[in-house]
Amino acid sequence: MLEASRDRLVGALRADLAAADYTVDAVRRLWGDEADAALLRADRVVARRALRTAPRSPLATLARAFLLADPVDSNALAEALPSLGLGGARELGIAGPHAEGAWRALLDLRPYSAIDATGAVSWWIVSDLGELATGGALDAGHVLGVGGASTTLSSLIPTSPGRRVLDLGTGCGIQSLHAFRHAGAIVATDISRRALELAALTLRLNGIPLGAEGVDLRLGDLFAPVAGERFDRIVSNPPFVITPRRAGVPLYEYRDGGRVGDGIVEEVVRGVVEHLEPGGTAHLLGNWEYRDAMGGDGLARVRRWVEEAGLDAWIIERERQSPAQYAETWIRDGGTRVGSPEFEALAEEWLADFEARGVTGVGFGYMVLRRPSDPAAPRLVRTERLLEELGSTPTGIGDHLMAGFAAHDAIARLDDVALAGLRLRVAPDITEERHQWPGADGPTVIRLRQGGGFARSIDADAALAGLVGASDGELSVAQLIGALAQLLEIDEAALADDLLPRVRELVLTGYLTLDV
Repeated sequence: MLEASRDRLVGALRADLAAADYTVDAVRRLWGDEADAALLRADRVVARRALRTAPRSPLATLARAFLLADPVDSNALAEALPSLGLGGARELGIAGPHAEGAWRALLDLRPYSAIDATGAVSWWIVSDLGELATGGALDAGHVLGVGGASTTLSSLIPTSPGRRVLDLGTGCGIQSLHAFRHAGAIVATDISRRALELAALTLRLNGIPLGAEGVDLRLGDLFAPVAGERFDRIVSNPPFVITPRRAGVPLYEYRDGGRVGDGIVEEVVRGVVEHLEPGGTAHLLGNWEYRDAMGGDGLARVRRWVEEAGLDAWIIERERQSPAQYAETWIRDGGTRVGSPEFEALAEEWLADFEARGVTGVGFGYMVLRRPSDPAAPRLVRTERLLEELGSTPTGIGDHLMAGFAAHDAIARLDDVALAGLRLRVAPDITEERHQWPGADGPTVIRLRQGGGFARSIDADAALAGLVGASDGELSVAQLIGALAQLLEIDEAALADDLLPRVRELVLTGYLTLDV
């Protein structure tokens, strides 16, 4: 009876949010792009001013209550939630009385939209109130809403179907929503009971059933709730933030996994192999330490974890921070203001911990890991630093990286003769730029740009640009090299030795595709 009653309340809330058009686009139209941008900087002033002159409406009331975390007139909130009612809002725990005639939000309830290869989605996400609403440091058990890491991870999820998916450390449930679009069944775990409660509310609010027919929520640390089980796909934004194990340093459940340094990332990387079906993949965020004498390069350390676990991997480092930058980022993330005595005390502890352990920097990025279907097949363990190319998280990078694995599988066993026999096509998102000095006979710079994936950009010489431009599936690579050798008056064998390794790289990174 209690579950049925709660389902009725959630259904009433869903109906009210839909009737109010409580969506990302509608809210943006309500107060304008400038207010939307200001809120990303934790500035509510522009949005508040816009709402002063906006007509009273359910949308305006919901935005004021749940996005700005301001008290609202109780009658206005009742009008905005006619099916749920104030009593239902209190019973669900989303809002409660604040002062005479006023109510305020008890949870963060916001619209969310995204686009992937299968189309656009519009959902509502429930999480704990952030520091903008609380006005101070977060509680240790805080359940985080959607942020930059969430959107990055969601872009890593491929759109190919998955039979069983594991959402490891689900938090508010955002990744389960994304994964459910392409999965038959999902198991979502978290060490936080409160996180599972809010994830359940998020999922129900968006019409996703709980249990075996939808998302099976389980309590426990990392892989403990799924001991002995295997999945086609694992998705995780583990609590990887490196936190000093020192007195007075707060430990937040949503970001701290209870291990020293980057130990939790290593544990997840080494652990996924036991929970993946052959050919299954894991899509993860994480960070890794750079160490002075003992550990060396951060990406090399991750590579060692992967190779010792027997996995294929594609690992991207998109950012690197100094110890001071890293400490500031995460102290501020907890709601402590830069320059305050509390901030300075925490920064001292953070930097002392890094110094004691020889940490000189921290890399952040993402990885796709694969359990090989054939242990005897050639392995792919690739690490890349794409610090400059990525101004923001690209969309569809999960599908892009899976295409890279498929390309590797297709050509890894081919020697140069077999590779030269392939008929390749230039990918449709590739463009070419040419720059030359006025009066020069030819270009001084030829640049090939990728429109999708990681938007890579490579400099090419005339031979490589000619081969890519002529790759239309009609002639083999060997035939193209022969024609280019004659055109450029270059020894054909020497040109093949130069171009074939670069052709392998272009196939792997999606510039050239196999003609199938």
